[in-house]
Amino acid sequence: MADLVDDDGRLLLPDPARVAETVAAWVERYVPAAWIAAAPRGRAAIREVRSRAEYEAWYPVFGRSGLVAPTWEPEYGGLGLTREQARAADEVLRPYNLGRLNPLGLGNAAPAIFAHGTDEQKLRFLRPIVRNEEFWCQLFSEPGAGSDLASLATRAEQDPASGDWLVTGQKVWTTWGFRADFGVLLARTDPDRTKRKGLTYFLLDMRQPGVQVRPLRTMTGESEFSEVFLDRARIPDAYRIGAVGDGWKVAGATLSGERQMVSGAGSGGVDRIGGSGVAHLLALARRISAESRRGGWDDPVVRQELMKLYSEERIRAWTNDRVRDGVKAGRAPGPESSIGKVHQGELNQRMQAMAAQLLGASGQAWETHDPDASYEDTLPHEVKGMLRSRANTIEGGTSEVNRTILAERVLGLPREPDPWLHTPWREIPRS
Repeated sequence: MADLVDDDGRLLLPDPARVAETVAAWVERYVPAAWIAAAPRGRAAIREVRSRAEYEAWYPVFGRSGLVAPTWEPEYGGLGLTREQARAADEVLRPYNLGRLNPLGLGNAAPAIFAHGTDEQKLRFLRPIVRNEEFWCQLFSEPGAGSDLASLATRAEQDPASGDWLVTGQKVWTTWGFRADFGVLLARTDPDRTKRKGLTYFLLDMRQPGVQVRPLRTMTGESEFSEVFLDRARIPDAYRIGAVGDGWKVAGATLSGERQMVSGAGSGGVDRIGGSGVAHLLALARRISAESRRGGWDDPVVRQELMKLYSEERIRAWTNDRVRDGVKAGRAPGPESSIGKVHQGELNQRMQAMAAQLLGASGQAWETHDPDASYEDTLPHEVKGMLRSRANTIEGGTSEVNRTILAERVLGLPREPDPWLHTPWREIPRS
């Protein structure tokens, strides 16, 4: 296989029947040997020989291959594979823990660009997303518009001289806002229409005057989130996705993609936000018993609880596989993605609580031998995961909001009463 990649670094797959063989040959040639050697021992062993910085430095090789988003067409950075071919490729890659960077670009921005963007916008933005050349965030939630997102107050007004949009307002809980080059932005362009009809969807350059990002520190000690202040930040009209006033429909693609991305094992996004999966729990429980401590794998009650979590995670993965197959067949994730989001958020909270419980007293108090270590650096992995998981039922749409979506759009139950549904946004009372 002398010609594995073209001049652009993209993997060549002339024979669909040989996808797995070709991908395996690509791994042997382009993945560092130390990572390959560590793979049979699991992810922890890979992390011992591969730092985050080293992975990010190597990642452009992965991005150029087309394997990051293999079902996307080649002009957008993929390989144009069928879902069966992509599954075969993923099975080869799985042992090497080649995680996709830029998850908000892949999972939140890309669905809206694919569904509602122009050909020029797709060509401009999708390939850099795949290659992690432009990192993305999402600018939706506001201090006065969280669960009721459609009530947001950030304004975008068009400059008649240039045609550009000038955006002023405040966003909050912006994941990785301090790292982002671009953000998907929902802003109000017509306050005299109802709250869902006066919104427009934009792509905002975060590296410009008028954009101020302030990190927010969470109870784990990290600053994963930010608040973003916009003061007449400029957006070219070419960076508007969809028609003016049609932003709520465009945002639906992003929100569905976000819910699918955080739906757990098999979702194609992140397995969980906060902590490790059930395999870590099983290993921890066995280690506790091997050390002759109580409350580990030898305890039948503990073992039964672990098997419940294991069964739920397997069911979650199978369900997400079905949703992913629909996406790969060309159907955007719809309200059914809320099912996975609701279940995964609550499942992960129970899983991380179990991990902290297995630690026993060492999960409540622990020693550090480095007096200069920060609080977040001293937290046991299981405790940090438990604390972070508390947000799972809030982020990406609260569980209550997602249950309402399921009730109305999947089960067809009557809509929740909204006395302001047909009232112009300007006239709706706000705190």
